[in-house]
Amino acid sequence: MIQETVVTTLDAEGRPHVAPMGLTLTAGARPVLAPFRPSRTLDNLMARRSVVINYTDDVRVIAGCICGRHDWPTHPATAIEGAVLDAALAHAEAAVALVEDDPVRPRFHLDIVHEETHAPFRGLNRAKAAVVEAAVLVSRLRMLPAERVDAEMAHLAVAVGKTAGPEELEAWGWLQDHVAAWRARTRESAA
Repeated sequence: MIQETVVTTLDAEGRPHVAPMGLTLTAGARPVLAPFRPSRTLDNLMARRSVVINYTDDVRVIAGCICGRHDWPTHPATAIEGAVLDAALAHAEAAVALVEDDPVRPRFHLDIVHEETHAPFRGLNRAKAAVVEAAVLVSRLRMLPAERVDAEMAHLAVAVGKTAGPEELEAWGWLQDHVAAWRARTRESAA
């Protein structure tokens, strides 16, 4: 199972880097992160060997990071040198136990060393799920045909239109703007 999370890592100077990332969970095995090469998360994991896994229902963080907004409020972790996302409902602090090298996506097997819950989870609306799906879609724009992007965004817009609150609408707007900018760049390069 892949669980959508937001991870925070520290760079060499101790500055937090916030990024959405799927956490692979397999029964009886360590959780695994597999960031793409190149990425700041990968560099930070290699250098620091620790990560905070944040569980949040604020989809603005996920959409924002995909659209280049990485400056989200954090506070110090409890058991590791790390940063906890202020918007986290819960978080897990982890140490890298094993690295499987790969030319595209190295796999970081993690030992969870500390966990905390900060606020209750009150459920998702369909718009939150749609924003997460759209963020994953937008993260893959360079790999997908424009027609598929348009069709999937149109489908997801229905759930956003019916169930979104102000946070989901803000995140959706960022994603729409990002797709529009990508489309404009694509047209310019084709001309």
